[in-house]
Amino acid sequence: MLLKIVQAGTPVLRHKARSLTPAEVRGGPIQMLIELMRETMRDAPGVGLAAPQIGEPLRLAVIEDQVTRDEAERAPVPFHVIVNPEVRFRGDPPHMLDFFEGCLSVEGYQAIVPRAREVTVNALDHRGEPITIDASGWYARILQHEIDHLNGTLYIDRMYPRTYSTARNVSSFWLGHAPGEIMKALGDGEG
Repeated sequence: MLLKIVQAGTPVLRHKARSLTPAEVRGGPIQMLIELMRETMRDAPGVGLAAPQIGEPLRLAVIEDQVTRDEAERAPVPFHVIVNPEVRFRGDPPHMLDFFEGCLSVEGYQAIVPRAREVTVNALDHRGEPITIDASGWYARILQHEIDHLNGTLYIDRMYPRTYSTARNVSSFWLGHAPGEIMKALGDGEG
């Protein structure tokens, strides 16, 4: 069974989600929700899905990147679950990377979003056990995007507004171009 992915404007996407106890994570309802979220994410297709995106205000996300495009700093990420995640940027200051992002809850659009290149995430796994994830590149971007969902934040809150484009225009005009080049081509809005 596939779950309905809610779209921007739905209130659950704009509120901080509720933490889960380890016992809740291990319980039947959350285990079933994890399986349904996995199916829904893969069908969409996406590389991550947070519980608020399917209308559940819970600090739970599923992640898997099967890498369908060859992009810098991108490698396969096996399916896993993060519960109650806390993210910490590495580096002082953190090295930020700009790249296009889309979202299953902002269907049909993308924009360039700055994200930390390296992060450490402390969370619970699908068994309610503590885990620490050190990630860089695309994986770090995916984690930050999904954790934002759990805090009521969408990528459109972090994007460079002038880069907001339809997915079709990103494919038609910007595929293969560096983010700095794209932002320069789109101008600063001053004329």
